[in-house]
Amino acid sequence: MGGRKGEISSTSGLQVPLIKHLHPPNKSKTNYFAFLCSIVASMSSVLVGYDIGVMSGAAIYIQQDFNISDVQVEILVGIISLYAIIGAAAAGITSDWLGRRYTIVLCAVLFFVGAILMGFAPNYAFLMSGRFVIGIAAGSAVLIASVYTAEVAPTSSRGCLSTFPEVFLNVGILLGYISNFAFSKLPTRLGWRFMLGIGLIPSMFLAAIVILIMPESPRWLVMQGRINEAKQVLIRTSDSIEESLQRLADIKTVVGIPASCEDNVVQIPKQTTHGSSVWKELFLHPTSAVLHILITAIGVNFFVEATGMGAVVSYSPRIFEKAGISSSDHKLLTTMGVGLTKTIFVLIATVLFDKIGRRPLILTSIAGKTISLIVLGSGMTIIEASHEQVTWAVGLCIAMVLSDVAFYSMGMGPMCYVISEIFPLKLRAQGMSVGMITNRIMGAIITMTFLSLYRAISIGGAFFLYAAIAAVGWVFFYIVFPETRGIELEDVEGLFGNFLWKFSNKEDDIE
Repeated sequence: MGGRKGEISSTSGLQVPLIKHLHPPNKSKTNYFAFLCSIVASMSSVLVGYDIGVMSGAAIYIQQDFNISDVQVEILVGIISLYAIIGAAAAGITSDWLGRRYTIVLCAVLFFVGAILMGFAPNYAFLMSGRFVIGIAAGSAVLIASVYTAEVAPTSSRGCLSTFPEVFLNVGILLGYISNFAFSKLPTRLGWRFMLGIGLIPSMFLAAIVILIMPESPRWLVMQGRINEAKQVLIRTSDSIEESLQRLADIKTVVGIPASCEDNVVQIPKQTTHGSSVWKELFLHPTSAVLHILITAIGVNFFVEATGMGAVVSYSPRIFEKAGISSSDHKLLTTMGVGLTKTIFVLIATVLFDKIGRRPLILTSIAGKTISLIVLGSGMTIIEASHEQVTWAVGLCIAMVLSDVAFYSMGMGPMCYVISEIFPLKLRAQGMSVGMITNRIMGAIITMTFLSLYRAISIGGAFFLYAAIAAVGWVFFYIVFPETRGIELEDVEGLFGNFLWKFSNKEDDIE
């Protein structure tokens, strides 16, 4: 490769600046305070996941109780993704205005209100008003959890901690499935109300624990000129005093504060923290690096949803019914298996992101998902064409659904949150909101069209379509996705700028 000292050669001949700490530094022990902060911030994802999981089963009983059509069910399940767009856009603003911490508290309050509205809904229209509130909360929670976790985590464990929102999302989905099974024996009119309304309990707990335990993001504090407060948080969330001082100096440099400035409170120009200038830098006058970052973030969020995971999670009981499982208990139990599989494999991902890196995981994830969807589509096609139950095909389909969610959870799913690390500090909240808006638009399209899609082209055809999209996604990630493992957060931007950047960096390219 032969790069000059201080530079890393790229396959296109362009030079990429030397990045500090290509590999995570060794550390003697886990930073438990950063670990705790990441857990608390990510707990809001439990509420998002619970709503996703519980609605998959509750929708069956709501349809019976209110006598609504399949199209109305699709809208009920999928509309939350559209509402979440508003929440993601709002969180990008409130997180810079109120701070990351109080935005999470606001999300918890909205979840509480939404759970009450849905649990006591007398009709379909009133139920949809509760879905609106929950949707706003979900969009805000997903964005702010990833932003806060990336900003508080030390470099050595940022990949692991950044997966926590996805871990807790999957825990929430599993709890939703368990709730479906637990309350399914109640009368139809009561069962789904308990499923949806019980979500108010964890929302109250979340608001209380955030206020009592969680500090504000050190990067937001610096953006407000509150240097000493940021320094204290960094000392507690870094692996060493030296690292905390280096992180503080890097943040001050990005924000525009002289590194030598030791004042407790510093005046920061408003345009450097939020406002129209941020959107101009993202869309009107982006640098080549920012454009590459934006394309990467939008692409990740597009393919994560466009490959059909929302359909699998939201309509698992119907998918298993089409596969030949007729018993309601068996459908719900098998659906719980989906939630358990997702949770186990995202926990595995929390370790692998800092062990083997982001790029290998996401390429393996989408490749495995592509193969699983092709085999699942084939199995479903065989079952649909057969006039009697094909036992081996039923087992194959169940296995491929579990394989699909396993591969998704070990790479693609967590990457939606880990991707927050690629944005520069002052663009992070709004940049993540753009990615999350893409995510929610595609999520809405998938969940609001799945029932109609499989009726139009068969359920096997639907999975073949998702597999084709996943194959295109693999090519996209191979071309544009660099490795960010072990890179200081303020230095990640240096990896971007060449759209055709391929990953050929070797340790022997760095002197």
